[in-house]
Amino acid sequence: QGLFVESGGGLVQAGGSLRLSCAPPGRIDAIYAMGWYRQAPGKQRELVGDINIFGTTNYTDSVKGRFTISRDNAKNTLYLQMDSLKLEDSAVYYCNTGARSPPWAWGQGTQVIVSS
Repeated sequence: QGLFVESGGGLVQAGGSLRLSCAPPGRIDAIYAMGWYRQAPGKQRELVGDINIFGTTNYTDSVKGRFTISRDNAKNTLYLQMDSLKLEDSAVYYCNTGARSPPWAWGQGTQVIVSS
């Protein structure tokens, strides 16, 4: 089993946007649900949201209305569109299986820093 590969992080001002990408270790259409997670310094990793093969999404309350998860089977990629970013969104972002599935091996993640 390979690792998820996340990309697209960076430094952005509060109120700005970023789009993260994730390449899974295998075919994305063989994974029932995939999710985005984040871990801020000194905090536990938390679920940001997930999406299943039917396109049904779930988000944690703090990102509802600002973040959007999508999956492109043709490009074998999972995305996280983040808008109206806040300082508290700063974290390392990871992708993995969805919240109700046992996680696979974690990738390196991609760091997002939101500045004032």
